Amino acid sequence: MKQDLDLIRGLEEALFKPAVRASPEALDRLLAEGFVEFGRSGGVYEKAEVIRSLAEGNAETVDVPAARDFVLRSLADDVVLLTYLSFRVANGREERHTLRSSIWRLIDSRWQMVFHQGTPAGQPS
Repeated sequence: MKQDLDLIRGLEEALFKPAVRASPEALDRLLAEGFVEFGRSGGVYEKAEVIRSLAEGNAETVDVPAARDFVLRSLADDVVLLTYLSFRVANGREERHTLRSSIWRLIDSRWQMVFHQGTPAGQPS
């Protein structure tokens, strides 16, 4: 499971990178058809909307999150759940903590994200 965690974590963290976020092609490869996100803001977003929104943003000024506490759980032979805590670092302090969960599915020999949720979280103790 450690190798699987490293692989899925790497795919998840690719989505943090400004170059990937600005590339509709890269996002299309990582997000499955039918992808849905329940955003930190409370909004619900589908694949095309996420790709369009990220592609319209300025990749050079995207606030790249940091993350920790990754846990991978197998839901089926071809489906895994990744959970973690993301945050921003400003003035040497962590802020904007978000509990995140992503469901990844092995589709045509490639892992793709089918669902993502971000939930605001308090400052960890």
